[in-house]
Amino acid sequence: MANRHLSRSVVLQTLFEWDFRNLSKEDAALALARNSAEFVPGAADLPFMEELLKGAISRRADLDLVIEKAAPEWPMERIALIDRNVLRLGLYELLFSDREKVPAKVAINEAIELAKSFGGDNSGKFVNGVLGAVYKELGEPGKDEVSKKKKDVPYDQMPQQLLGGAVVYARHGGDIYLALVHDIFGHWTLSKGKIGDSPETVDESVEIGTIREIKEELGLDIKLIEKLGENEYVASDPKAGKKRKKVTYFLAESKFEPVKLEQKGGLDDARWFRLQDALELNFYEDTLPLITKAVQKLTSPFKGKKEKNPKT
Repeated sequence: MANRHLSRSVVLQTLFEWDFRNLSKEDAALALARNSAEFVPGAADLPFMEELLKGAISRRADLDLVIEKAAPEWPMERIALIDRNVLRLGLYELLFSDREKVPAKVAINEAIELAKSFGGDNSGKFVNGVLGAVYKELGEPGKDEVSKKKKDVPYDQMPQQLLGGAVVYARHGGDIYLALVHDIFGHWTLSKGKIGDSPETVDESVEIGTIREIKEELGLDIKLIEKLGENEYVASDPKAGKKRKKVTYFLAESKFEPVKLEQKGGLDDARWFRLQDALELNFYEDTLPLITKAVQKLTSPFKGKKEKNPKT
């Protein structure tokens, strides 16, 4: 059985796209099919995802009215796009789902986790406050129920997935440019990909894998200059459960050539930005320090003496 939390995240991704692009119900259904094929291929939970999406969209007016009453100081147009769709999804499960299948506490906790994963610093607290207020109005159903969640796997026992990414730069016309990708949740971020995830690449180094992944995702040939840092986080896999994902990031140089974004789910744009313009973009918190470090190295008067090409 596919992981329900991952299924909800795919529905949230689709709701975000539906809201952002003002899609019809039919186009939203097509977007769900595309996203589920990308992120949970062969998922047995597709009927669950289809029901959630259809319900949240068809009940939009009712759900938005509840949000407005529970958070009167926050008009809908002021609520961040990701937050309001987390609320719609969570409220739909809280108000209209079968409580034997989705207890109230599960609906609330799942929405909070989605808000923490995909929203801003205060998204989790905001969603918790709104859904908590609605929960109290409902009389706190299932308050004394005992959770039957599976025992969590300790962090150090989770399987690890290696990824490689890069701050890709090019020099053109006297300016420095950065090649960035845009995800469907509204953030500009760094190109990255899995290392050693197939029989053909199982023995490749992080350096070689990063060069390959950037070529596949952006169509750019890069030269790694130096390592910038590492990020590690936990993600859910529909088959293997939770995984520790470790991403190694590099500073990488490329020629200033057209970017050709690989057609796959999760990303909807890629382009070059002048260095000074890139600093004004909306980045994830864990990405911004890497961008800042890269900018400092690229603009340092001693940069040329410090660059070292990692072994490939």
